Amino acid sequence: MNKSESFFIKRIRSIGYAFKGAYLLITTEASLKVQFIIGIIMTLAGFYFKLSATEWIIQVLIIALIMALEGLNTAIEEISDFVHPEHHQKIGLIKDLAAGAVFIFAIAAIVVGCIIYIPKIF
Repeated sequence: MNKSESFFIKRIRSIGYAFKGAYLLITTEASLKVQFIIGIIMTLAGFYFKLSATEWIIQVLIIALIMALEGLNTAIEEISDFVHPEHHQKIGLIKDLAAGAVFIFAIAAIVVGCIIYIPKIF
């Protein structure tokens, strides 16, 4: 096997691991299930309200970013529990900070959603 084949095979495996991770997040994490369902609802709303190309780009990025942040938050929680399974004040702080980052972006996503959809509804 030459180097280019090895590189290509490694990239294919990486994509497989990424799909596995996304599947696990969507099928096992309650917060990600909620975000996924909200994403589907907002996508359907986008078709109903005939979003412009710019609005679609913004909406898709917002949905992807909130789901990605939820995934990172889950990863931080999992590694924190692995490193220190018992309750620890510092681990609690780390988890709260990660959840706070998701919360901040979720608020921004709601504001963006309102900017896009309120004029279309009224």
